[in-house]
Amino acid sequence: MNDINPGSSAGDASAEDRTLAMLTHLSGIILGFIVPLIVWLMNKDKPGKGFLVEQAKEALNFTITLLIVYVALTFLAIITLGILGLITGPLSLLVWIVSIVFFVIAGMKANNGEQYRYPMTLRLIK
Repeated sequence: MNDINPGSSAGDASAEDRTLAMLTHLSGIILGFIVPLIVWLMNKDKPGKGFLVEQAKEALNFTITLLIVYVALTFLAIITLGILGLITGPLSLLVWIVSIVFFVIAGMKANNGEQYRYPMTLRLIK
């Protein structure tokens, strides 16, 4: 188990929290940062919700990182008048496919009650 927060033991997570954490991760595929933000805000001050809060923060940080990457790729394509669009288009598709894989892995781990940390993620929400 990763050391995310010593106060949030995944072993103490209820089945409901594990399911909600899984859905929070998987929601990033379609809804981006909206669901992780809502789940984190609704549960961040509730005792006993450490696992769910940590996983919502992790999903939120990953979706924010993805948003930054997509904005940067779009900006590069625009400022080069589309010349880099030949590179940024396929790169955006690759980022999207890899992100889906990470969302699914994170969802499966969360459903099993395991802490998951996305690789290559800016941890802006702590």
